[in-house]
Amino acid sequence: MQVIPAVDVLGGAVVRLRRGEYNAVTRFGDDPVAVARDFMAAGAEIVHVVDLEAARSGRSTAGLWPRLGEAGVRFQAAGGIRRAGDAVDAIAAGATRVVSGTTAVWEPKRLTEMSQTIGGENLVAAIDVRSGRAYGAGWLDGGQPLAQVVEQAIDAGVGRIMVTSVPRDGTLDGPDVKLVKSVMAGARGIPVVASGGVSSLDDLGLLVDTGCESVVVGRALLEGRFSFQEAAAAAQGR
Repeated sequence: MQVIPAVDVLGGAVVRLRRGEYNAVTRFGDDPVAVARDFMAAGAEIVHVVDLEAARSGRSTAGLWPRLGEAGVRFQAAGGIRRAGDAVDAIAAGATRVVSGTTAVWEPKRLTEMSQTIGGENLVAAIDVRSGRAYGAGWLDGGQPLAQVVEQAIDAGVGRIMVTSVPRDGTLDGPDVKLVKSVMAGARGIPVVASGGVSSLDDLGLLVDTGCESVVVGRALLEGRFSFQEAAAAAQGR
């Protein structure tokens, strides 16, 4: 299992939200590019970078993707990517993959257009789940049935499905293993990326047992509960 560090950006700073709530923000630094580079230097193969302002309002943080690309960071870009043109721009700026959630939930035709434009292997469908429903638009909409959204993502030709437990995101309450297993059961062999709640190396062991391809870890790494190297070793069963 691969460990993917998360760098969430709001107002130009590195932050974490608690349960996706924009009024529950913890700040971890002022330079998201430097934090992402530090993760790369520690051995990360890719960094998950979320433009939270773009996810909420559609207004992208100016220059974020190009600055990461110019710094040599291998990253997957998330937040506000809702059209094929947005995905093309992110790839052109240096993103290795793009992550789209709102289109996966509400506009599967646009998700298909993205897949056809940049290649499914470069596209991740983000499915953020609360009470069995999948949400987009920064967790602020009414959601859709989870199974339906998983099917839409598969039909669109995405290369990966990332599932986040919103009630556990940013809480350090442990991963929702049942949710991850549920999505994997319906994913028809498409790699699944787990996200939300990881607080310990034991949590990573639980996710290894699910067979998911990778896990996104944010707050636990930023708070120093364990190092990236320790996480990578745990994810390999060492």
